Amino acid sequence: MTPFASPAVAEAFASYPAGVRRKLLALRELILRTAAATEGVGPLEETLKWGEPAYLTAASKSGSTVRIAWKKSAPSQYAMYFNCQTTLVDTFRTLFPREFKFEGNRAIVFEQADAVPSDALAFCVAAALTYHRGKPA
Repeated sequence: MTPFASPAVAEAFASYPAGVRRKLLALRELILRTAAATEGVGPLEETLKWGEPAYLTAASKSGSTVRIAWKKSAPSQYAMYFNCQTTLVDTFRTLFPREFKFEGNRAIVFEQADAVPSDALAFCVAAALTYHRGKPA
């Protein structure tokens, strides 16, 4: 597991129930691995937004923030959140209609018991982390 740079982020993960914490830590690793493997993204800043772990392309400014969280109000679910002002979730819904469950234009929602389609999710993460790079002509 990649060490936490921020004690506050480590505390946020520690506050989650054990089962969901493992799932969220797996999403964290997928985000960090995808960022490292995606050209032009550079190092991510891991911080808290709204008290939830968030990943920003602060150095390269190449992408949009990706956030992960669990909500007590839906204890069997956890989610990956994207900026609702982008077209990211609409694009993911078009590309992966059967692979994911979506919440409006802001999130991919997972059930704790479900297997996460890692390759499809890595594509979504890479798309978010490169969102501001501009479209090729």
